[in-house]
Amino acid sequence: MSRPESAKQRQRPASLFPYEEYMGREGIPIVEAMCGVDDVTQLPRKPWPRTGGSGTFIQMRGTFQSERGIYVAEIPGGGELNPERHLYEEEIFILQGRGLTEVSVKEGKPKTIFEWTEGSVFALPRNSWHKLINGGREPVIFMAVTTAPRVMNALVDIDAVFNCDYEFPGEFVGQPGYFKVGDERVKEGRFSTIWYTKFIPDARAEFLDDLEQKVAGGQLTGYKMGKEFPHGHISEWPVGRYHKAHYHGPGAILIGLKGKGYVLLWPRELGTRPYRDGHEDKVMKVEWGSRSIYCPPDAWFHQHFNTGKEPARHVAVYGGRIPMSSARTVIDRGDGNEFSGYVSFREGGTLIDYEDEDPEVRRRFAEEINREGIELKMPLVKYRPH
Repeated sequence: MSRPESAKQRQRPASLFPYEEYMGREGIPIVEAMCGVDDVTQLPRKPWPRTGGSGTFIQMRGTFQSERGIYVAEIPGGGELNPERHLYEEEIFILQGRGLTEVSVKEGKPKTIFEWTEGSVFALPRNSWHKLINGGREPVIFMAVTTAPRVMNALVDIDAVFNCDYEFPGEFVGQPGYFKVGDERVKEGRFSTIWYTKFIPDARAEFLDDLEQKVAGGQLTGYKMGKEFPHGHISEWPVGRYHKAHYHGPGAILIGLKGKGYVLLWPRELGTRPYRDGHEDKVMKVEWGSRSIYCPPDAWFHQHFNTGKEPARHVAVYGGRIPMSSARTVIDRGDGNEFSGYVSFREGGTLIDYEDEDPEVRRRFAEEINREGIELKMPLVKYRPH
């Protein structure tokens, strides 16, 4: 098995795309990783004059493929960021601290204000003026996932991204209740429940719906905050268990909320049993815990494992169209589209059922948790011949 990857700080940014030029001129670190970062709050941050805080950019293979941007920023105790607006969409994950956000349609217009704390998740409407304010004495650290690369690469003129007066109809118009917690949960497809909300108070503690299709005894609730971006889900699964492997297109970014474990990733071309077929050296292992992130590349199988002594939980963000993806995201089952990652590859989907996975996956997991004094609690399995 390959070694766990470590993130590397880029010394000289490339200038192939406008977004990369933008990152380079902002003057903060650019951290590159293949699939994951152990703890984003521990990455080097430098003063960021444009925002008034400090920060660092992160780029992974899957985010590059999907034209998705990530940065981590810090607001000093008692401080605030500069107000800004931009044409790209942005989702915020509060990793440390508490505070509030002011949002308005235009400068000088009435402000909508809402408070947040560690674990909160919210999306900022496109081209709205907004300002994040630290409400305590300790630093606030947050991570943002954006559609900035796609917008900047399309427009080329970076200044236009931050200085456009256009208002998007049907989105934020200054309504006071825009950022309230949504109370609408809808069953979509055979398996998943979608929560329509503009604000998640604490993703570490939100109620989740049972969904065993991806992991025995697991829960998963999807959420939608925008028309196409951001969408995502919060997932939790028990001690001594792991997810079924599946693949999809690029751009799904997962943040660890509690627990610890690892993720296995490998290109789909290696098949469903990479160890048996002699591809152990091509299977990547990424360790994760609270405040870790990982992002599978396009059409790579990936599988989440809980090696801790408490239920594991993560939150994911994705959404938007990825027309160049080599993986089908949904399949037509005749009675409507279904997410391919919930459907076995034997039925045309991209999921590996426990009966079809490489037996070495379970053997290694059992060995690893045994060292931690944890009992294997996976359902019994009879492997199907391949």
